[in-house]
Amino acid sequence: MLDVLIIGAGVSDVSCALILGSAQNKPFAMDKKIAIVAHQKASSLQNAIFNNAYGIPAGKLGSELLDESLEHLTNSYPHVQQIHGEKVVSISGEAGNFTITTNKSSLQAKIVVIAIGSGNPFTIEGLESFVIPHQKAAPEKNRIQLKNTDHLVTEGIYAAGVLAGHRSQLSIAAGSGASVATDILTFWNNGNPVQVHDALGK
Repeated sequence: MLDVLIIGAGVSDVSCALILGSAQNKPFAMDKKIAIVAHQKASSLQNAIFNNAYGIPAGKLGSELLDESLEHLTNSYPHVQQIHGEKVVSISGEAGNFTITTNKSSLQAKIVVIAIGSGNPFTIEGLESFVIPHQKAAPEKNRIQLKNTDHLVTEGIYAAGVLAGHRSQLSIAAGSGASVATDILTFWNNGNPVQVHDALGK
């Protein structure tokens, strides 16, 4: 049983995984099992080039960023399991006991984070009742999001990035994933607010 399964490997997903992974030495997080279904084929970053994202050199290709971010996750937080070559097709169950079915296997998780973009149709069965038109995208684009309150779709399921209703901007997506991660860490810490910072000399 995983404590958290993150679905997708775009900006929001990997940002969430990095923050969760970085809390590995916190007493409330050190025994947690975290995994990410690293499916990137449909990521809008595949064709992107960045000139206006904080901390990223101008001209950086999105395809490079996708590869480098997963490499960063592997090198810095190897305890975060990366699942490659699988695509999630359905989610069932309830908070604390979700079954996530992929095209190749079945996984169990207590919490699920989904950030697979806003493409229509939504391809994960079991969440259809939460799908609504995207509130911040041009209507003619026919984008969707999951209905949520501060990223929480329903107990135990979070949406992040454009799927949570944010605009498609790298900095926003990264912050959205990080926000979900700190909400999960706060939950693990019995509701006491959590941020994870590294500092020189510590």
